[in-house]
Amino acid sequence: MIQTKEFLDNVGQWADICLNDERIDLGLYEKYEVKRGLRDKNGNGVVAGLTKVSKIESNKVVDGVKVPCEGKLFYRGYNIYDLIGGVVRDNRFGFEEIAYLLLFGELPNDVELSKFRDSLAYSRTLPTNFVRDVVMKAPSKDMMVSLSKSILTLASYDDKAWDISIPNVLRQSMMLISVMPMLAAYSYHAFNHYERDGSMYIHRPDEKLSTAENLLRLLRPDMKYSQVEAHVLDLALILHMEHGGGNNSTFTTHVVTSSGTDTYSVVSAALASLKGPKHGGANIKVVEMMADLRQNVKDLKDRDEVESYLKKLLHKEAFDRKGLIYGMGHAVYSKSDPRAEIFKRFVKQLSEEKGRIDDFELYSMIEELGPKVITEERKIYKGVSANVDFYSGFVYSMLDIPEEMFTPIFAIARIVGWSAHRIEELINMDKIIRPAYTSVMQEEDYKPLSQR
Repeated sequence: MIQTKEFLDNVGQWADICLNDERIDLGLYEKYEVKRGLRDKNGNGVVAGLTKVSKIESNKVVDGVKVPCEGKLFYRGYNIYDLIGGVVRDNRFGFEEIAYLLLFGELPNDVELSKFRDSLAYSRTLPTNFVRDVVMKAPSKDMMVSLSKSILTLASYDDKAWDISIPNVLRQSMMLISVMPMLAAYSYHAFNHYERDGSMYIHRPDEKLSTAENLLRLLRPDMKYSQVEAHVLDLALILHMEHGGGNNSTFTTHVVTSSGTDTYSVVSAALASLKGPKHGGANIKVVEMMADLRQNVKDLKDRDEVESYLKKLLHKEAFDRKGLIYGMGHAVYSKSDPRAEIFKRFVKQLSEEKGRIDDFELYSMIEELGPKVITEERKIYKGVSANVDFYSGFVYSMLDIPEEMFTPIFAIARIVGWSAHRIEELINMDKIIRPAYTSVMQEEDYKPLSQR
């Protein structure tokens, strides 16, 4: 896309006008009692709806006072610790089982689970020549852009794309859950081939394998993986599948669904939300931060040196100079993020298999020091803890998953939650979601063009 210097100069000048004219005095938010980012002064989200899909607990009321507590996450009323525990005890893959729970509101029995798995396997196919005509054409270095393009194009192959009846939306949702790993993996291989001059691999999924196993099969040139690798990825997908309904991409799902539009448009909108670095891209920032730490800390086992680096991060003297320790703190959780707590149990096992136990110990040290440094430097008393992004990037790197795939893996998991929320919104929808904005503009007297 070629643009002239004159055009770019004009755009720059217009951008300056926007920056000068569009700024709103922050004091006006308090004056009109408008909650920025739909959060109050304490960071609590404004209640925008009701849901039965999932729930987060981060505080409890003691003697009439709200106090932080250990974080809890529930899927359809079931504690995530119990769900993960059941899968681990039986040494089986749980993505499909938990997807069934989120979509239909109850845990499946053996017959129901087998039927659901078979249905997902049946749906794990793309239209003839779709990979050649869509995925391999104009590949992007941003896999989320490629995913959105593919999802929207799939609507052209669906005779009932605009049918928003529950049976049809459920059919579409199951199909998208099934093909999302294929679209993500093929998009990466196309990018790697055309943009990096690497080899092209287009492996077909195996209908006998789980979602996690198929994802590793599709990504790796030799299609090989260990059972530990597949089980850890399966757990990662379960932990990222859904999160309370109040996150940006799920709220986007509700908003866009309420307009009455089709499933493909809704999922594309949710993907656009998730690709933002403030939402789905945080684990990449953790990996980049850790790489910078290794370059700037001489002795990675020296707690004082590591702590000094963390303080530099907060003082905007290291890494990207944003003043953040990535992977620490959460908009909802304070004392602990249950997803991070679960993740850590299996990260050590994987790090031992991969010969990266030193890296695990460094992450553990930062998990301990980070909250301490943040609390002291920022005078935060509500509690700070590692979040799920802190360990997920480390896990994906040990699985030899390229960074370009980190956020798509989030999407591969979260599309289950989006689908459950879309169906919930359709069933209960009677009005389009239309929030109000208070205007603070000044009225102007019109002047003819010749007088301006």
